Amino acid sequence: MNRTETRPVNVGGVQIGGQNKVVIQSMTNTKTKDVEATVKQIRKLEDAGCEIIRVAILDMEDAKAVKQIKEQIRIPLVCDIHFNPDFALQAIRSGTDKIRLNPGNIEDEDKIKEIVELCKERHVPIRIGINAGSLNRKYKHSEEAMIESAKDHLRILESLDFHDICLSFKSSDPLECIKAYKLAAATFPYPLHLGVTEAGGLLNSTIKSSLALGNLLLDGIGDTIRISISDDPIEEIRVAKKLLRACGLRKDVANLVSCPTCGRIQYDMLPIVKEMEAYLDTVNKDITVAIMGCPVNGPQEASRADIGVAGGKDQAILFKKGQIVRSIPQDQIIAVLKQEIENY
Repeated sequence: MNRTETRPVNVGGVQIGGQNKVVIQSMTNTKTKDVEATVKQIRKLEDAGCEIIRVAILDMEDAKAVKQIKEQIRIPLVCDIHFNPDFALQAIRSGTDKIRLNPGNIEDEDKIKEIVELCKERHVPIRIGINAGSLNRKYKHSEEAMIESAKDHLRILESLDFHDICLSFKSSDPLECIKAYKLAAATFPYPLHLGVTEAGGLLNSTIKSSLALGNLLLDGIGDTIRISISDDPIEEIRVAKKLLRACGLRKDVANLVSCPTCGRIQYDMLPIVKEMEAYLDTVNKDITVAIMGCPVNGPQEASRADIGVAGGKDQAILFKKGQIVRSIPQDQIIAVLKQEIENY
């Protein structure tokens, strides 16, 4: 799938924009000044597949902690700044790879210019993060107002010959997100960071984010994504990877196919689905695994699966690419599936 052409931006060695790849981001929920806890969480997110991590900068102590954090992680770090531009200046001096500014609450142009000059000197990109809920009061709430807010901030950055810029236009309303990002893609040359903000818990966020981000990604819009979930940030990575796979934008993610079950089922299938779903989250392979209830929708309906099982009475048949291989007793199904996946 070809992405909307955008200007490439380098974030700590990771390119966003100017390519077909969509980069996965998340954000820590630890206190940034608690370096040990923050590093521990970032390392878990790295292992799960996070490619860029963002931390909140609440005070100067957080901004100064960035240096220690950077020394202990492998992926680029972004600092999220609100209200106080001096925190941004300190975060840049501490070695952040990128900063996020919200023009709805940082309006001092002299300070913004000071930040831009330091970013130019240190080669640190800036994300202008427009949130529908925190627009400057001079704007009436609308997608067009979000675009105009971005233009105001871009005017300052571009007047200083600064172009290492990313943009985001987040809303808690997925339909508003779609409209705002489509307007942005038609207006600006800069890479877009996609997200539905304040999207809720795991179920609500997955639905809202899939609606908004899936729609945009299939239109070729978006260079990075964050799935905002009120939960462990690891869930954000899991949903993001699955969404990108479903959109044909990522291959190194295992895919699970399973039927909803019905009265034909004769084996204990649901615990197998739950355990295999968790296991497949750790598998970085282009593989589709099917767990089906019965032969009616087993090898036939799941014939495109690389490996699969379909239930019988207290057992299942193992099939590959729709071809039946052998029968497996109930208590061996999970072990056999895992072995077949490891050997794939």
